[in-house]
Amino acid sequence: MTNPFEQLIEMTRALGDPARDYVIIGEGNTSLRLDAESFAVKASGQQMQGIGAGGFVSVKIAPLLAMLDDPPTTLTEQKAITQSAVIHADFAFLPDASGGTEGGLASPSIEASFHAMLLHECGARYIGHTHPTAVNQLLCSEYAAGFALQRRFPDEVVLCGPQSALVPYADPGLPLALEMRKVVRAYQEEHNEAPKLILLENHGLVALGESAAEILNITAMAVKAARIYHGALLTGLPTHLPAEEVEHLYRRPDEMYRRKLFVQK
Repeated sequence: MTNPFEQLIEMTRALGDPARDYVIIGEGNTSLRLDAESFAVKASGQQMQGIGAGGFVSVKIAPLLAMLDDPPTTLTEQKAITQSAVIHADFAFLPDASGGTEGGLASPSIEASFHAMLLHECGARYIGHTHPTAVNQLLCSEYAAGFALQRRFPDEVVLCGPQSALVPYADPGLPLALEMRKVVRAYQEEHNEAPKLILLENHGLVALGESAAEILNITAMAVKAARIYHGALLTGLPTHLPAEEVEHLYRRPDEMYRRKLFVQK
C-alpha cells in the first residue's frame, strides 16, 4: 500500500487529469494532514496534472489559524505569515520543496489558510479543491443554492451528504477562508457533523474526506449531480428528493456501510 503522501500525489494527479475537466493550468489545490501540527499542501503555481513530490510544501497549522483569528490588514503581511509557516525540516516521506522563491522555499497555495482551517475544524485528513466546469455552470448562476441545498438521487446523498455548505463569493485567500469558516461552523451547528462537500459561489468546490479515494468519489459524484441538475433545468421541470427522504437515505445502515467501503476504495 502506498503511503499517505504518495496517495496525495496520485489523488492530485487524478483530479488534474484533463479528461475529467476539473481544473486547467494552475487551478485547484489539495492537502493532507501530516500530524497534529502540520499538513502538506500544493505549492503556489504548481499544476495538478502530473505533479510530483516537489510540487508540495509542508506547513505548520497554528500560525494560519492564528491569522484567521487576528487577520492582518495587508496582503503583504498575510503572505509573510503564510511563508513563515512553511516547515524547513524534511519529513521522511516529504522532500523539501525548494526553488525559485525568497528564502529558498516554495510558497504554499494562496488557499493554504482555508486548508488549515478545514483540517483543524472538520477533522478531515485529505482535501481536494477543484473548479469543475459542470459544477461552475451552476455556481456561476442563480441556481447555486438549489444545487447546494437539494439532493436529486440517492448516491448523491450517500457520497456528498444531505446538503452541501454553500459559501458566498469571497476574494481567494484569507477573505475566502474567513467566509468559509463562518459557513462551515453554521453547517456543523445544524447537522452535527462537518460537510463532505463545500461549494464556493462563482469559484468551485472543496471535498473533505478521510482518504484520497473519498475525495475522488465526492468530486466525481458532485460533477455527476451538476450534470443531472443542468439537464433537468433544460426540461424546465427539475425535481428533488424530499428532505425526510434525504435524511432517511443518509442514515440508513446499509448506505452507511457502503459509504465506509467507498472511503477505502
